[in-house]
Amino acid sequence: MFEGKEVSLGRRVAALSVDWGACYAIALGFNFPGKTSLTVLAIFFTEVALLTAFGGASFGHRLMGMKVVRFSDGGVVTPLQALIRTLLLCTVVFAVTYDENGRGIHERLSNTYLVRA
Repeated sequence: MFEGKEVSLGRRVAALSVDWGACYAIALGFNFPGKTSLTVLAIFFTEVALLTAFGGASFGHRLMGMKVVRFSDGGVVTPLQALIRTLLLCTVVFAVTYDENGRGIHERLSNTYLVRA
């Protein structure tokens, strides 16, 4: 098990808010028809999955000084882990349920961990 610097719930919520706000701004900027929640969710999914897979952190994570690592050894997450993590994060239920290590279920099922960078 990787022992990293634990991230507070407040920092997690702040990063999520930054990501969601940025995705909403993108939807407004490109004038997507309707700007529905599903449009913003699709942009959010794409942004978080790609940036986590190839950079280790979403836009909000970077601004809040966090990164996503493998739980087993603290290494770089694989694209598949980032995809699973993001898919489960978008369902919300897995993101608001925590285990004994302070990880959301979306992190547990993808073998990832959010730590301070």
